[in-house]
Amino acid sequence: MDTEQTMTDGHATPPFQRILIAVLPVVAVAAAGSLVTNPNIPTWYAGLEKPGFTPPNWAFPIAWTLLYALMAYAVWRILSLPKHLPGRFAAITAFFVQLALNCLWSFAFFGAHSPILGLVVIAALIVAILATMRRFWNLDRVAALLLAPYLAWVSFATALNAAVWHLNG
Repeated sequence: MDTEQTMTDGHATPPFQRILIAVLPVVAVAAAGSLVTNPNIPTWYAGLEKPGFTPPNWAFPIAWTLLYALMAYAVWRILSLPKHLPGRFAAITAFFVQLALNCLWSFAFFGAHSPILGLVVIAALIVAILATMRRFWNLDRVAALLLAPYLAWVSFATALNAAVWHLNG
């Protein structure tokens, strides 16, 4: 589907709205996650046993900044499609479900100081990312592929979360 055509024929979400819908929720999730995570890094998290494959703390904000940008761009592409395109609403809904689970993980793991609760949430997050990618794939394969690094990072984070739970359980 030609993005320029959908913008001019009035069937896609208008450009300014599309930017707000794609960017603001992603930024809000990033900010909320940081608010609950950052105070716990030098305190609770520092005291946990961690596996040898744990990245340095400075790597996480770099990775997440890139991943959040890719996520926002992916949903922006879906929002660029005609509003009544079959599957568009379900794809956008799936995206926001996985985004909510992404935020919930920070509150489960860091906020509740619960690696096991974090593991439950992150398992659901992986399922939700896969569902989002599948729905995006049917509409815009580039949008789906933009989420592949996110899936890879969350899969790695799942292994890290499981190891932290195992070492500290």
